Amino acid sequence: MMVIGGIIGSGIFLNPAVVAQRVGTSSLTLAVWGLGALIALAGAFIFAELGRRRPLVGGGYAYLREAFGPLAGFMYAWALLLIMATGAIAAVAMTFASYATSLLGWSDASRQPLAAAAIAVLTAVNVMGVRPGAWTQNFFTLLKLAAIGALVFAAFSVGASPIAATPPRAPDNLILAVGAALVPVLFAFGGWQQTNFVAEELIEPERNLPFALILGVLAVVVAYLLVNMAYLRALGVEGLAASTAPAADTMSRVAGEGGRKLIAAGIVASTFGFLNLVILVSPRVYQAMARDGLFFSTFARLHPQWKTPVSALMLQGIWAIVLLSSGSYGQLLDYVVFADWIFFGLTAATLFVIRRRDGDRVVSFRVPLHPVSTLAFIAAAGYVVAGSVVTNPGNALRGSALLLLGVPVFFYWRSRAARA
Repeated sequence: MMVIGGIIGSGIFLNPAVVAQRVGTSSLTLAVWGLGALIALAGAFIFAELGRRRPLVGGGYAYLREAFGPLAGFMYAWALLLIMATGAIAAVAMTFASYATSLLGWSDASRQPLAAAAIAVLTAVNVMGVRPGAWTQNFFTLLKLAAIGALVFAAFSVGASPIAATPPRAPDNLILAVGAALVPVLFAFGGWQQTNFVAEELIEPERNLPFALILGVLAVVVAYLLVNMAYLRALGVEGLAASTAPAADTMSRVAGEGGRKLIAAGIVASTFGFLNLVILVSPRVYQAMARDGLFFSTFARLHPQWKTPVSALMLQGIWAIVLLSSGSYGQLLDYVVFADWIFFGLTAATLFVIRRRDGDRVVSFRVPLHPVSTLAFIAAAGYVVAGSVVTNPGNALRGSALLLLGVPVFFYWRSRAARA
């Protein structure tokens, strides 16, 4: 449930239109989603072996710290707190609030307060223990899967979209078009790595974490491919490319305004569940950083009754609500993607170091086709980062500046720990 909930947010309900615009044909649209699925599976395999070898709280933070030193681990946690987790929380909270206010008939002025309220409520739920957060996650993951199931069933229950008068055309430069289309696909597939953050709190993580990662990503791959087939059947590639809300347009074609409202409710559930997942798992990274003496010591303490990192959860919630007031939600998402894929690639590279240190140690799960598959995933991560720089160099520069701010902060905390 955590793996599925961490991947499926709002991307699959919006991004397929962008992909269709960039490649132009049904076959290429499905091919790009299939390529994204292979990259996501490669990442899941890598994180599954890392989780099997090092079932530690913090996930990527712990792997980077061991492989490349404490500065690399700190920079990951710093980016997570400053940009990646809190930026994603703020942006997705606004997506949730936009759909919720539209569904309820509330004014646009209520969107930001509703987004802040969602962050506050879910932070409070996760402060009160892992079990309430887990039950919340399971419930909303089931709702979002039900919404996807309803969408696919509805699309295949009606006739296919009529053939357009002008047949769709493949792009002139296929390589550039596929590369551009792959960016929103990989964004929609991201999120499997978050389950590794809570490895120490899982039952038998050495066995259950790899199983959950592979099974969860495979379930999302099936769901995403079915959804894209449903869009293409109901709208056609031209209709999908022209749509600003393909899920709503598909349901509207099948069931009118009632269908549109039904899928809007599904998107509300999907984004709310995604919010809960990010709020649940990310503070475990700040907890691990504080335990290493690189942040306020109170962040390493667990509540005596609830056994949760209350201070870390509260700071994350407050900072995410502050980011809401910036209003730059698109820019926040650009920062998130830019920073995310830098650390995806770096974390995958830790597998080479950790395998070498483990020597001949036998583990029950190993990445298939390593090192070729691992190097291919690192290359894909580098491509996404390069694409972000070329597409929006200003955002990449600002994102790099925010990341580099972490270097003096790291040395401050390290010198403070040494004096203590």
